[in-house]
Amino acid sequence: MTARPWSFDQPVRSRGYRWWYIDALSDDGAQGITLIAFIGTVFSPWYAWAHRRGEVDPAEHCCLNVALYGTPRRWAMTDRRSRALIRDADTLTIGPSSLHWDGTAVTIDIEEVTAPIPSRLAGRVRVLPDAVSDRPFVLDGAGRHRWQPIAARARVEVALTHPTLRWSGPAYFDTNAGDRPLEEDFAEWDWCRAPLREETAVLYNATRADGSAQSLALRVKADGAVEDMEPPPAAAMAPTLWRLPRPTRAEGGEARATRTLVDAPFYSRSEIRTRLLGQEATAMHEYLNLRRFRSPVLYSMLPFRVPRALR
Repeated sequence: MTARPWSFDQPVRSRGYRWWYIDALSDDGAQGITLIAFIGTVFSPWYAWAHRRGEVDPAEHCCLNVALYGTPRRWAMTDRRSRALIRDADTLTIGPSSLHWDGTAVTIDIEEVTAPIPSRLAGRVRVLPDAVSDRPFVLDGAGRHRWQPIAARARVEVALTHPTLRWSGPAYFDTNAGDRPLEEDFAEWDWCRAPLREETAVLYNATRADGSAQSLALRVKADGAVEDMEPPPAAAMAPTLWRLPRPTRAEGGEARATRTLVDAPFYSRSEIRTRLLGQEATAMHEYLNLRRFRSPVLYSMLPFRVPRALR
């Protein structure tokens, strides 16, 4: 198949990263899932320790992160070595799990072990884009960090065997890549995607390590076209239990968190109610604080959530 800018065989520089991100909520709102395939597992303490010592092959730290929300909740994020990684343009295999693009859909076959309490997490997820976008964005002044929404409008089909779950709903698919660690160039960022009736709104606000900032406000049409829009006013929501703020932008300057999906000392993912492009929407929101991520105390906690495979 023809090579794509977001294909699975794209190069990753020493100390850098590349990830492919998928999130979805069920039509009834009861269930949710996030999948992130990493080469250079940016939130792994093992990778952070390695790249702070010098040059390191990102393939030595790869993983498929799977998070289930609703009932039951599950989390798996095993940092694996390069011998577990096999990839070409259309297929990415990380240990016993894999992603495959067939030209119309991404199929994710999952075979993982949860943490911190080990249990089997297995099954298949299919993501079917309404359309594929081809517009990339640079997130820093030097062009070292890049982001591309691949399919802001998609459907998901979830069929898990462990635990037994079957549902479908709206989904989202994007990719990030960088040439050096995130924490060297960013202080924090927040992101939000809101599926609307005929388009999807995406907000991306980043504060860089040098104090400069970037605010992207995009509308993604049903045909995949990505257009700029005027950023709405800033809006603050209630903080998480770890006292992380949840900044975003919303029309009227108001939004509220309705469900916290991930609450970590440096990162949160939330379901929120917001208003964008004249419509009320249930949206996915995340906040990342990279100043907290650099804390040695935090590194001592992360191995319980991100174990390292022996082989």
